[in-house]
Amino acid sequence: MSIHKEQIRSALSYVIHPKYEKDLISLDLIQDLITQEKFVSFTLELPRKDDALAALLKRECVAAIHKYADAEAVLDITVGINISRQKELEGDQPDEPKKEEPKAQEPILSGVKHVIAVASGKGGVGKSTVAANLAVALAHAGARVGLLDTDIYGPSVPTMFGVTERPNITTQKKLVPIEKHGVHLISMGFLVDTDQAMVWRGPMVTSAVKQFMQEVEWGELDYLILDLPPGTGDIQLTIVQTVPLTGAVIVSTPQEVALDDVRKGVAMFQKVNVPVLGVIENMSYFVPEDMPEKKYYIFGKHGARNLATRLDVPFLGEVPIREAIRETSDSGTPIVAASPSSPSAIGLKEIANRVHQMLALIDKESEGKSKVEIKIRP
Repeated sequence: MSIHKEQIRSALSYVIHPKYEKDLISLDLIQDLITQEKFVSFTLELPRKDDALAALLKRECVAAIHKYADAEAVLDITVGINISRQKELEGDQPDEPKKEEPKAQEPILSGVKHVIAVASGKGGVGKSTVAANLAVALAHAGARVGLLDTDIYGPSVPTMFGVTERPNITTQKKLVPIEKHGVHLISMGFLVDTDQAMVWRGPMVTSAVKQFMQEVEWGELDYLILDLPPGTGDIQLTIVQTVPLTGAVIVSTPQEVALDDVRKGVAMFQKVNVPVLGVIENMSYFVPEDMPEKKYYIFGKHGARNLATRLDVPFLGEVPIREAIRETSDSGTPIVAASPSSPSAIGLKEIANRVHQMLALIDKESEGKSKVEIKIRP
């Protein structure tokens, strides 16, 4: 089984520099990381020559990778000296090195027209189910769509799309998204074993998500859907500040305990000047399969709809509790693809169409140009 960069960085986050008392990843001392099958090579960049320290850190790097990443990894570790880091790390004032022109970097997601964050204030509200069906609905309408699962600790996309294979890698060392149901997919779940726990610090998580932006061959997309981790903490805030978001969609259930977190989610996006495209109420009511005319408001009635009105943000629609939605998600085919003419699929496609309309309004206001409308039909 191939080793991936994220696994190596995770392992090296356990190696602590004895002088600076921080891990090598936080100190940015690991450069030129390359992985190929079981082979791993990188440069351990130190601010000054210290053979004893270099030997110690190399031994600890080997031990950490074999323990936390892959016991069969074949390692090639080079020690490099970068005196320009002395001032930053030690407060020293070395001789002024010759300045080099900064390398031009391609803007993040330059080929993507719209980046949409699908967020929730708390877990368990069906955010990933909504994100998956939103992506499929837009793709089936003729748009070029990607779905990035940024939930490093609990990725759901592999299960919801029935994907077990690993992405290919280009000659430029970029991951190639896996395409399923017309959607280009990337998830940490594609790169690690299903029973492997991701015990990562916050900076490691945000670093991995940034890599998914920069080291994936996304190509030209009309929409890139980001399935954010639940919550409104530092990880979520860092992601939304790093990625050029067009707008955000917030998913909630009707009960008050979930609505409290919707307020926090709206406030977070407003704080970083990201437009809130609207609120989606999931699990709005229960519909028995044998009595489709019945509606049971188990978690309360219209809670998210009413809150959206109070917060002055659009309400995008309701998604009822139906057994078919759960079954299709568990079986690896979102209901929009599995049963496109079902009431649940029609409702989700209507929500996707409202999201598209909100983006068209943003485009018109910011650019003064009309967009080609993508009409999602039941």
